[in-house]
Amino acid sequence: MAPTHSTTNPARRPDRFDREGHDQLIDVRDLQAALPGIARLRSWAHEALALRPGESAVDIGSGTGSEVLTFADAVGPNGNAVGVEPDPNLLAVAERNAAEARSAARFVTGDAYGLPFGAGSFDAALCERVFQHLTAPVRATAEIARVLRPGGRVVVTDSDWGTAIVHPGDRKVVHEVIETLIGNTTNPFAGRRLHGQLQQAGLIVDEVGSHALVQDAGIGAGALVARISAMAVARGAITEQQRDTLLDDLRAGAESGDIHLSVTMFAVLAHKPA
Repeated sequence: MAPTHSTTNPARRPDRFDREGHDQLIDVRDLQAALPGIARLRSWAHEALALRPGESAVDIGSGTGSEVLTFADAVGPNGNAVGVEPDPNLLAVAERNAAEARSAARFVTGDAYGLPFGAGSFDAALCERVFQHLTAPVRATAEIARVLRPGGRVVVTDSDWGTAIVHPGDRKVVHEVIETLIGNTTNPFAGRRLHGQLQQAGLIVDEVGSHALVQDAGIGAGALVARISAMAVARGAITEQQRDTLLDDLRAGAESGDIHLSVTMFAVLAHKPA
């Protein structure tokens, strides 16, 4: 399913994309239940980029390398598929995955602020769930624009934590929990700002899509809500009793089927003027 259109690191340490940002609150394990939605957005991104044999493509924040392997298949032996990732552990996993798949995908150290390539190096770029961790996202869009060739296209996707829904639960308590998450995310409204930031970098926005990442109802509160609600207690926004009641409500909701936890992710397709 395409998005609705309008025109892994378990350690709690500073996010690997921006040392000045908040500690990374969102672990890849928190998103396991939402992976079907992420997969749909990725499928749309690859369709939108429409890579052709012989082209060159980069994935910024490539993690374990899955999307770079897909790029490599699309561009073929005469193309170039490369992932940029600052985390050496993830780089090692990506390289191992490429070797096991006998893929031509390759991986280099770098980050969204300093892509290790010359100007006009790529026909296409992808950047998924990086911007929410950046203190200076405009620097990152400028880097994307720099490495794209004239006519080159990019898809940037990210969450907007202002769209988070937690149900059931007392509305005031839920509001404070979500505000705690927003306050402890470096760039919590990244999704809604992508369109403007890509335009500011001189790119032309072609399409904006979205998809709600909905957690499996059977999981209940999940690790993220449990962790953030504890932080809300620590900052004095809610009481221990209110937190316990919220988690009890979510457990009961999971048992009855009356539960909904989601956040909306936005995807923007843009291109560099020829």
